[in-house]
Amino acid sequence: MVATGLPPASGAWREGDAPGRRKWVSLPAPLRLEAGGELPGVRLAYETWGTLNADASNAVLVLHALTGDSHVAGPAGEGHPTPGWWDALIGPGRALDPERWFVVAPNVVGGCQGSTGPSTPAPDGRPWGSRFPLVTARDAAVAETALADALGIGRWACVLGGSMGGMRALEWAVVEPDRVERLFLVASPAATTADQIGWASPQLAAIRSDPGWRGGDYYSAPPGEGPHRGLGIARRMAHLSYRSAFELSERFGRDSQHGEDPWRGGRYAVESYLDHHADKLVRRFDAASYVRLTEMMNAHDVGRGRGGVAAALRRVTARTLVAAISSDRLYPSHQQAELAAGIPGSGPMRLIESPYGHDGFLIEAATVSALLTELLAA
Repeated sequence: MVATGLPPASGAWREGDAPGRRKWVSLPAPLRLEAGGELPGVRLAYETWGTLNADASNAVLVLHALTGDSHVAGPAGEGHPTPGWWDALIGPGRALDPERWFVVAPNVVGGCQGSTGPSTPAPDGRPWGSRFPLVTARDAAVAETALADALGIGRWACVLGGSMGGMRALEWAVVEPDRVERLFLVASPAATTADQIGWASPQLAAIRSDPGWRGGDYYSAPPGEGPHRGLGIARRMAHLSYRSAFELSERFGRDSQHGEDPWRGGRYAVESYLDHHADKLVRRFDAASYVRLTEMMNAHDVGRGRGGVAAALRRVTARTLVAAISSDRLYPSHQQAELAAGIPGSGPMRLIESPYGHDGFLIEAATVSALLTELLAA
């Protein structure tokens, strides 16, 4: 069901909103950025499940994708606009059972659900907005080491993520190899390709061409006057790359939306589906975070400054499991095969058969859970 009322200028979590399950940690020093300069006053929002054991050996780090956040598991409610995005992984009897594992999930720096990002106040008290710098996946991993230190975690039992979360997990294993015992990468590459940057380019253009974008400084705009149109168009384009052509054809074919006639200004069913996902996102996400995090993904190259991808992958010492989605047209399986072949502690790439495209890493929860359980038992 599509929400009613004008969308907010930003769907970001803001100071004064209900905290939900979030906790926060502040970095002890400005974050030095790979692109130059530094970001002061960084604060990371995070959530936890379970209890850290006496020797801190049961900690697992879960890293989210582009429009995810720290709310990996649990219902929607006050402070959390959506239910847990990987809910099937955490809970009694599940792969990450809180009785055994201490699970930590931060909102990435640059995000919009509690961590420092474009929507949060800069040192002058105004939202960072257009002044927020490029933060890379490598920078994000460095920022998250402060979270590990604050929690007393010297070594993660496992670091895992899919899509953008996999990029950050891979950087963790290269930046801090001695702090990652196991590594689980799903539907994620060693480096973003021209094709993937090309998919992102019109999304960024759609947001920046929205009159409500205002150069990235729109946070004081009233509801309905932010860049929600551009963000919605970006979401429609992205969602097509997240699902497979087969699934869309099977689900919608050439059907018209119920009660509408495409020959007379109405929509096809698949258009209604994309409209629905666009409307949901603009009410819970922030356009500037979408831009900066997309740029983070575009910048991803684990081999940068390390002698190339192959040399960088050889730095990983973690026991590793790499999984691909059979129908993924955004990050196709040959990219995961490269990871599995290049990481010394990885077995062969595991292929998850799914018709759902890239989103299969979220939808095929039973298979993902089984692979994670296998890795954690090793």
